[in-house]
Amino acid sequence: MLRIALAQINTTVGDLEGNLVKMAQFIRRSREVGADVVVFPELATTGYPPEDLLFKKHFVEDNLRMLKKLMPETANITAIVGCVDVNAQGKLFNAAAVIHNHRLQGMYHKKELPNYGVFDEKRYFTAGSENKIFLLNQNTLGISICEDIWTPAGPCREQITAGAKILINISSSPYHFAKDKLREDVLCGWAKEYKVYVAYTNLVGGQDELVFDGRSMIVDPRGQVIAAGKQFAEDLVIADIDIPKKSKIKKIKNVQSIAIPKAAHEDARLKIAGQVARCLDPAEEIYQALVLGTRDYLQKNGFKKAVIGLSGGIDSSLVAVIACAAIGRENVVGVSMPSQFTSVGTRSDARILAKNLGIQLMEVPIAGILSTYLFVLRNEFAGQQVDTTEENLQARIRGNILMALSNKFGWLVLTTGNKSEIAVGYCTLYGDMSGGFAVIKDVPKTKVYEIARFINKTQNHVIPDTVLKRAPTAELRENQKDQDTLPPYDVLDDILKYYVEDRQSAEKIIKRQLNAQLVEKVIKMVDRSEYKRRQAAPGIKITPRAFGKDWRLPITNKYKEV
Repeated sequence: MLRIALAQINTTVGDLEGNLVKMAQFIRRSREVGADVVVFPELATTGYPPEDLLFKKHFVEDNLRMLKKLMPETANITAIVGCVDVNAQGKLFNAAAVIHNHRLQGMYHKKELPNYGVFDEKRYFTAGSENKIFLLNQNTLGISICEDIWTPAGPCREQITAGAKILINISSSPYHFAKDKLREDVLCGWAKEYKVYVAYTNLVGGQDELVFDGRSMIVDPRGQVIAAGKQFAEDLVIADIDIPKKSKIKKIKNVQSIAIPKAAHEDARLKIAGQVARCLDPAEEIYQALVLGTRDYLQKNGFKKAVIGLSGGIDSSLVAVIACAAIGRENVVGVSMPSQFTSVGTRSDARILAKNLGIQLMEVPIAGILSTYLFVLRNEFAGQQVDTTEENLQARIRGNILMALSNKFGWLVLTTGNKSEIAVGYCTLYGDMSGGFAVIKDVPKTKVYEIARFINKTQNHVIPDTVLKRAPTAELRENQKDQDTLPPYDVLDDILKYYVEDRQSAEKIIKRQLNAQLVEKVIKMVDRSEYKRRQAAPGIKITPRAFGKDWRLPITNKYKEV
């Protein structure tokens, strides 16, 4: 019997000492429950992704020093730790260190380096050239790292051919909606096809635009999940694995076998049945991702409070609820900035929301400031028609007020724009885009409503029902509605999904029975708004293709889809 503990931890990039302390704590917890092996996520020593910190030689050296400092913690237990390794020629490897009884028993180097989407591993790492399996308590372990197990003909298959009965994969797999099911299908596929156990440890936590959702799991040879960790929370996942026959190692090309000294535990231990944490419902899943991403961005960057412009609309209401869940209502400040175009209803809803949440609300009217701007510019604007210039002035006044409060009190400004608006440029540069973190930047408008309804269902209608029922409006001119400029959001979000996330051409999108003129209009809006998005605050990725690292189009670009 082999008792495996999966240490699903929340690391911080660059906090080498802090990550070491956390790993030591989880090793002790694993030893207390009699685990033979404890498995940590990919690049656990450095945090993930370390990006260009890897170009600092001293950073890599410090990461290896932390690994050595961890070794004394491994008495009578095997620890598999994600780290950065370096060879004599100075080449870097994304590695898994196998440590037992204070000694490094072996090191596996990741062979499959992803270089798509948010991944840039070929920029930093060299692909491993050797495969390895480890013999622990007569159990053969094949150890791999993240992308390795997503490659059907990759190192995991070689390990199975060499006799591995347990595949251990350490991972830092970024979240997007429904990715957990995709991962589970891959892991269960390996287990069922090759009749092996699969133990998968995933990182949890927020890092800039990325969120890691955890959900580490152990799968048996029937393809059944026998233990699974929580989503969006640290966890220690424990289960016992029984392989009735002694494992045999076969000698095959490119696979090295390494024996690990037997652990001190006896097989007479009472067997632990793994616990499977519940899967979250779709809206709850996205909500928890946004809460975790917001909390970690503020706390890991040293912010104690957040400030939000509360318009009385659905987007700012959702961001306020998320902020309260992330850092506590006492650390959230709302600012209402009404103008002559602000309705009684939206102004009232901002107050009701603040009261329901129990947050501080400031009211800073902007009509007088707008009048001053227009007076100062009266000669320059003489003879010109009123247009979006005057609308954008209001947004920029509000942005200035929020940034002034941020500067004065050290609060982080949370912007409130959603993916639908940012995609088509329905936002004001240096106005409502001003801020430090864009919580719902990757959340389409239709999803905003879904999450808000989930919140109201579970949090006693904290968002006023009138906010959900009112037609969306920026309230920058009389009787303005979003639909004056944009298609209905359900139609817009469909077009954006096809164009942005699925990379489909205008021709293919139109064949889906969508209005050709509307499709062409939306695509033009997306293409010409790249300069705005490039200057936007970072925000949490929750879709397969988010604006940011996933989307790298040139601003100066003469290629037109339509």
